[in-house]
Amino acid sequence: MPDFLDLFDPNAHTVLVVDDQEINIDILEEILKDHYHILKANNGKQALEVLGNSEVLPKIILLDVMMPEMNGKELYDILKDDEDFKHIPVIFITSEDDSEGELLTAGAVDFIRKPITPEVVQRRVRNQIDLKVYKDDMEQLVVEKTAEIIKKTEETKEILEGVLQGLAGVIERRDLESGEHVKRTQLYVKTLADYLIESRSPYAEEIINMEPEIIVKSMALHDIGKIAIPDRILLKPGRLDPEEYEIMKTHTTRGREIVGELGDVDTSLYLKHCEDICYGHHERWDGKGYPQGLKENGIPLAARLASLADVYDALVSVRVYKPAMTFSEAVKIIIEGKGTQFDPIVSDALLKVESEFQKIAELYV
Repeated sequence: MPDFLDLFDPNAHTVLVVDDQEINIDILEEILKDHYHILKANNGKQALEVLGNSEVLPKIILLDVMMPEMNGKELYDILKDDEDFKHIPVIFITSEDDSEGELLTAGAVDFIRKPITPEVVQRRVRNQIDLKVYKDDMEQLVVEKTAEIIKKTEETKEILEGVLQGLAGVIERRDLESGEHVKRTQLYVKTLADYLIESRSPYAEEIINMEPEIIVKSMALHDIGKIAIPDRILLKPGRLDPEEYEIMKTHTTRGREIVGELGDVDTSLYLKHCEDICYGHHERWDGKGYPQGLKENGIPLAARLASLADVYDALVSVRVYKPAMTFSEAVKIIIEGKGTQFDPIVSDALLKVESEFQKIAELYV
């Protein structure tokens, strides 16, 4: 004759029965043993030990209300405060004196009235386990789908960043830059952001919330609008006349339009920083910049960081219309623009990281 365990489904769910009366445990075990693994405990404390030692948690607990040492209600309260056990549904085993309404209100999923009726026990246990399994399956499905969405989002984000970084390189080459302008300005912005956070400046918390690594990535697109500027202006070997300058200034608005076509700036922090930097890196602290004439804190902080980084790099780099300035001369000009062209706090930060800016400029030529 085959052993009983050979006939039993190894994938059967587990039920924990907690009752101080052995006869009640025996009755419930007899009713349920053909379909479930049965764990047993004679009181609340013993039940906690059983749960703590179980490799697989039960799908449901049948819990007697009246027990010595720790009654069912006390055990139930402990279970609901424990992260490992709080999601296990509980069916109370009740006597005529117990208030079913109170038990259900407390959070029990169901109750079984004494004297125990086998059909009632089987039906209510099966219903609650089916519900628990369905809920667990749905939660797992949500976890899997969320992970899938996150993965796809990250993949899409990486693709977008790669495309935009490549586009920034194309713009550099078209603008006759050395090919390292984007890299330098990104590192300048990173250096400023790191210092403003580490020094606990008034901008520290704001920059942290803005996710500085995304600001740095977004800096690559600060001149993306130049793709719409005619070669005769973009590549002119000399200073622009007033009419040409007005056309050049439109690279800020065109940049904003291009970023807006790439996705929803209201849901993507990356695109939002790209938009703020493209559109705002030529604004001035005193309100005399373009394209909007924004003033002081009305200028997005990412754009204020970008503005200083972009100007510094322009000053220390060779252009077709000018030679490179010395690093000290560039810093002097920016500090002279403190409170007029540049944010005073960001300008002061430059003085603290001046040597790091110079290293970046010398390394990425």
